[in-house]
Amino acid sequence: MGNPVFVTGGVRSGKSRFAVELAKKTGGRVLFVATCVPGDDEMRARVAAHRKARPAEWTTVEEPLDVAGAIAGAAGRFDAVIVDCMTLFVSGLLAAGESDDAIAGKVDGIAAAAAASPARVVVVSNEVGSGVVPVSELGRRFRDVAGAANQAMARAAGEAYLMVSGLSVPLKGRT
Repeated sequence: MGNPVFVTGGVRSGKSRFAVELAKKTGGRVLFVATCVPGDDEMRARVAAHRKARPAEWTTVEEPLDVAGAIAGAAGRFDAVIVDCMTLFVSGLLAAGESDDAIAGKVDGIAAAAAASPARVVVVSNEVGSGVVPVSELGRRFRDVAGAANQAMARAAGEAYLMVSGLSVPLKGRT
């Protein structure tokens, strides 16, 4: 059984870089599960920069909706799995019209798949509760659903880290 790792923090806090370093430490085959569906040139450039930051021999799967299935499908084939990121996964489900309960169920599925995986599964997510209260109903719903998803993943994780200015602050598990 696996020991999921949860990495959270603000935008540009070093979450993805830290997740990549954790996966490299396994010394084996790595699957990168990308949840982003880039919709504009700026986002495509961000995705390209993230790709360049990972080793070329890693396998990347773009899976915005069935992350639990991607983790389960990696069993026995990969030593580490990075899911980057939970907040884009949640926003994609919201955009697809999923209910809050359905999203919570899918997050629970990710947590269960990560716990059952023989690979080291590292889930990355933005910390959404430290900013201002969003002005729109959709913004508040996103913050609430993403916050609940983060809490669920942190509970399920054997290790959890908060990234601040490129530094990892251990929250749970290894220090």
